[in-house]
Amino acid sequence: MIRLSANLGFLWKDRALPDAIRAAKAAGFDAVECHWPYDIPAEEVRQALEETGLPMLGLNTRRGREGENGLSALPGRESEARAAIDEAFDYGAEIGASAVHVMAGASRGVEGAAQSFQENLAYAADLGGKYGMTVLIEPLNARDAPSYFHQTVEEAAAILETLGRTEVRIMFDCYHQQIMGGDLLRRFERHRDRIGHVQFAAVPSRAEPDEGEVAFDRLLPMLDWPGPIGAEYRPRASTEAGLGWMNAFR
Repeated sequence: MIRLSANLGFLWKDRALPDAIRAAKAAGFDAVECHWPYDIPAEEVRQALEETGLPMLGLNTRRGREGENGLSALPGRESEARAAIDEAFDYGAEIGASAVHVMAGASRGVEGAAQSFQENLAYAADLGGKYGMTVLIEPLNARDAPSYFHQTVEEAAAILETLGRTEVRIMFDCYHQQIMGGDLLRRFERHRDRIGHVQFAAVPSRAEPDEGEVAFDRLLPMLDWPGPIGAEYRPRASTEAGLGWMNAFR
């Protein structure tokens, strides 16, 4: 049976994160993940996780200024990027998170961006080793994030090949990668050894995964992923009203 993680960056956004964690438990999710939890005291989040028994799979580094979508591949912003990485690992360690997603930023084609990202990922990898946490990088599609530094799983794999750090892995979001070339099963299998987490949402709407061009009820079992798979979609109405899709996975 597929295990599912609720991405609380999109689900139950009308609730504070601790209450969203409790709602995810009540709905039958097996894990949770989040985006930017930093306004909520870590102790409150940790208590909700302990109360529900749900693991926190990961959180993101901060996005930076409006439209930047991350800091770690922005040349000249290394001090801010590393402060954001420090913050994410410190917070993640307090709540027992498994991974930190290091957001690259809107720097596609910018001179020096690749070097900045490599150096900041090496810094994050050191912290990952210290805390026993995984570092994730996520390629974002060119439609939603046209200037994002890396947009395909192939680009992300090339980044990791150059970096050479086992602490850093790819977040394979089926929504983004369907837009950026499709052929999800074969591309996933080709890069499986470098993947650290999987997410999904309907394509092209990014709504509940019971619509659109990908039959996730058939695809996800074929991935044979051992961990919980992240439901990172924007509900069409309330989160509860759209949870019927989960029945096909149970």
